[in-house]
Amino acid sequence: MAKKEGNKKVETPLMKQYYAIKQKHPDAILLFRVGDFYETFSDDAVKAAEILGITLTRRANGAASYVELAGFPHHALDTYLPKLVRAGQRVAVCDQLEDPKLTKTIVKRGVTELVTPGVAMSDNVLEHRENNFLASVHMDKNGAGVAFLDISTGEFMAAEGRFEYIDKLLNGFKPKEVLFEKSKRSQFIEHFGDKFYSYGLEDWVFTDESARNRLLKHFETKSLKGYGVHNLKYGIVAAGAVMHYLDLTQHHKVQHINGLSRIEEDKYVWLDKFTIRNLELFGTVNEGGNSLVSVIDKTVSPMGSRMLKRWVALPLKEVKLIEDRLEAVECFFKQPDLKEDLEDYLRPVGDLERLVSKVAVGRVSPREVVQIKMALRAVEPIKKGCEESGNSTLKGIGEQLNPCSSIRQRIENEIATDPPAQINKGSVIGQGVSSELDELRKIAFSGKDYLDSMVQREIKQTGIPSLKISFNNVFGYYLEVRNAHKDKVPQDWIRKQTLVNAERYITEELKEYESKILGAEEKILTLETQLFNDLVMSLGEYLPAIQLNANLLAKLDCLLSFATVAAQNKYVRPIVEDNQVIDIKSGRHPVIEKQLPVGEEYIPNDVYLDNEKQQIIIITGPNMAGKSALLRQTALIVLLAQIGSFVPAESARIGAVDKIFTRVGASDNISAGESTFMVEMNEASSILNNISARSLILFDELGRGTSTYDGISIAWSIVEYIHENKRAKAKTLFATHYHELNEMERTFDRCKNYNVSVKEVDNKVIFLRKLVRGGSEHSFGIHVARMAGMPKSVVNRANQILAELEGANRKGGLSKPVNEMGQHREGYQMSFFQLDDPVLKQIRDEIANTDINNLTPMEALNKLNEIKKFAGIR
Repeated sequence: MAKKEGNKKVETPLMKQYYAIKQKHPDAILLFRVGDFYETFSDDAVKAAEILGITLTRRANGAASYVELAGFPHHALDTYLPKLVRAGQRVAVCDQLEDPKLTKTIVKRGVTELVTPGVAMSDNVLEHRENNFLASVHMDKNGAGVAFLDISTGEFMAAEGRFEYIDKLLNGFKPKEVLFEKSKRSQFIEHFGDKFYSYGLEDWVFTDESARNRLLKHFETKSLKGYGVHNLKYGIVAAGAVMHYLDLTQHHKVQHINGLSRIEEDKYVWLDKFTIRNLELFGTVNEGGNSLVSVIDKTVSPMGSRMLKRWVALPLKEVKLIEDRLEAVECFFKQPDLKEDLEDYLRPVGDLERLVSKVAVGRVSPREVVQIKMALRAVEPIKKGCEESGNSTLKGIGEQLNPCSSIRQRIENEIATDPPAQINKGSVIGQGVSSELDELRKIAFSGKDYLDSMVQREIKQTGIPSLKISFNNVFGYYLEVRNAHKDKVPQDWIRKQTLVNAERYITEELKEYESKILGAEEKILTLETQLFNDLVMSLGEYLPAIQLNANLLAKLDCLLSFATVAAQNKYVRPIVEDNQVIDIKSGRHPVIEKQLPVGEEYIPNDVYLDNEKQQIIIITGPNMAGKSALLRQTALIVLLAQIGSFVPAESARIGAVDKIFTRVGASDNISAGESTFMVEMNEASSILNNISARSLILFDELGRGTSTYDGISIAWSIVEYIHENKRAKAKTLFATHYHELNEMERTFDRCKNYNVSVKEVDNKVIFLRKLVRGGSEHSFGIHVARMAGMPKSVVNRANQILAELEGANRKGGLSKPVNEMGQHREGYQMSFFQLDDPVLKQIRDEIANTDINNLTPMEALNKLNEIKKFAGIR
């Protein structure tokens, strides 16, 4: 204890100040401003040196004490801060709060900003074409509330519902940071996993009263009814926690967050996290692959790109809203000149959404203000084009656009044409805005001319031809007169210095001008900063109007993108109806068709599903035939249609679905302790517990993660459950290798067999990739193994085993060849549904033709004896 006290006494004043501030932010790297550098100390220095690749040194901290040190120049903050945030670090920026020249004691310092992955504002941290959401989750026993805020755009949303729904939203919005109650960490991980960067807050933050008061204070209202969220009890708590976190991280200028919207579950198609992943909507499982968004995103602005991702995450269910979007996209086909003009006007708009948010937080640069002016200038022709388009959706966009002419004109009048990126570089305010500024500039930049004119005037008045004005650090500006003319010096000149051959004088005019010229540059900077800040404050008054403009332009950008991708990839307008029929003619996979080798065309396929005649399609066929692609393309075509896009098909009638479920492929989640089969069963159970009458379900190879017996049994029972569910006749595509499932068509009338056809030529398989009616009898797995380069001995042995399995005589089982060591090879596992065997077919037919209800015990024994003879059992 004594030693600790001893160390405390010998700490330098600077380190005492550092530790006092660090104590308030123990979980953040503290960037401590010391002169022209940001320094990190101790453990922070070790982390920073490793992440940033800067030198780690040591400095003295009082007697016989050292502390680790790593730092970088203050002007390099924009370079190094993003690296720390991207590495998942919370960073507290501690600045000098007073001018070191004006204090005789240690400079006052304090944290001016706490930067975390969810509340980053720097362009170097943010992805321009992605939202940077901070999320907050408030959990109860049976459900949860969630709020999403992008502080860089001001978008603020809330929702609540079951844990599955909140998990779906988290996976759709992909927040960079998630807040939760510190005491509920295990519950959070149980429901939402540990893949999110998360931060626990004190439980008192997540109380209804605290949250509601915080929101009412921010929005300056007496109720939240105007935002439509007043009855979202858990959602309000989550939203209040977000606002508390902004206080915690020193984000106080948040007037651009001027609304809280509700994410309504019943307005959007349900896409759970498995479906988002399996359909590869935003990212790909395999390296080098393409996502759906990468194919359909032809937006010309970052804000358009961000909105497009949200549309994909939240497809519409309401037919009228979908048709409005489709009608607007079609309008661009009818008026290609309009489309081209609108795109040309949109391109220079840039990221208006984030630029105007910078105005609110006081971080906008002069160059960015000019960019806002350019964006507002583009609004006028876009407004006119939309209003004259003849389309109701575009007309609605045009009518709401506000050119904000007065503030745009003011920017044009006051800001220089090509200003610097930073205010302290000067030349920000244009000529003629301030007479004082113009005068100061004249003094600062035309000083030599003024002095020359003064010399000429004095020579004329005094008659001293050799008179000159010079400058030194001791006297400043002075007049020098040679001794031969000193008798001509006026009486009001003040002598300052006598030299051998001359004397030096000053005048009131010269001293006055000197103070002007020396202080001019400093005054110019102060005055320009003041004028610029006044303009930014006035610009802040237009915040809601410009934010609405940004939202409308983003929407227009998305619609133009749909038209562009449709024209480039030959998509057609789907007919979206309020019924339960999906009828796709010559549908294609939007991503795969773009990745085919040059000259190779994608083989299109028809898919028809309804709730009366063809509710479930069981698709068999070999590996590599295209079953998985067919399943995915059906879901993607439906999804594209319901976000208002044209679709890759010859024609498509889509009865609007409310949920899309997928169980595609087998993937271990070993890190979470789950096997392939456990992952399969989790996903399948999620589907069966949430299906509805309008659901679209895709099952691909369900059950192959376990033994054949188990796999077939589970697959059969799942198909049966979906077919027999009176409450919800969900439309289902079921791709399988279990040809035994083809038997279901006999028993279940809305269950139909299809196969992806192949052709055998000279013992080789040609994949036709065409969906045809009827089941497939072979999987052609051995052919695929040969194509993959499997050793010939393995392929030959596989053919031998296959021939034995397909043979009529099953009495002796498989032959067991021995290896070089004389050991038998392992046996095999045979399906008990091998009904293509003639003997089993005969047994099945015999049982099927037996009237069991009217069978006497003796007749039953005789029948059983006959079946034994069929099977060759003695």
